[in-house]
Amino acid sequence: MANLKRNLIELVKNPEEAIKGEEVEIEKVWTPAFIPLRVARDAIQLIVDLENDTKMSESNKFDKLADFVANEIFVGKFSKDDLYNRLHAPDGKAALYDQVIFVAQGQQSDDTKNFLAQKS
Repeated sequence: MANLKRNLIELVKNPEEAIKGEEVEIEKVWTPAFIPLRVARDAIQLIVDLENDTKMSESNKFDKLADFVANEIFVGKFSKDDLYNRLHAPDGKAALYDQVIFVAQGQQSDDTKNFLAQKS
């Protein structure tokens, strides 16, 4: 099989228990092995729209990011609601942007690079 670039996002497996103080369990979810070039084009347009639309509220920008990541990049491996419920808040917005940047420019996150290096 071709050596195609992939990226991962980390979601909390047990958010209800983690909120109550139990040990956090992490699920690593990988992008599909193939992402069509159309998705990269749409990712670029999304970035431009989010940066230039001064009338769009921050919550709507957040929704657009989450929707794109769940439905266009990860193609239904999880839902937008999963992102809102299982992605750690302090880094959540950056994690979503990282996924869009990965598709638009091919830049893998440091976490992904480190994880892949450990697997080799």
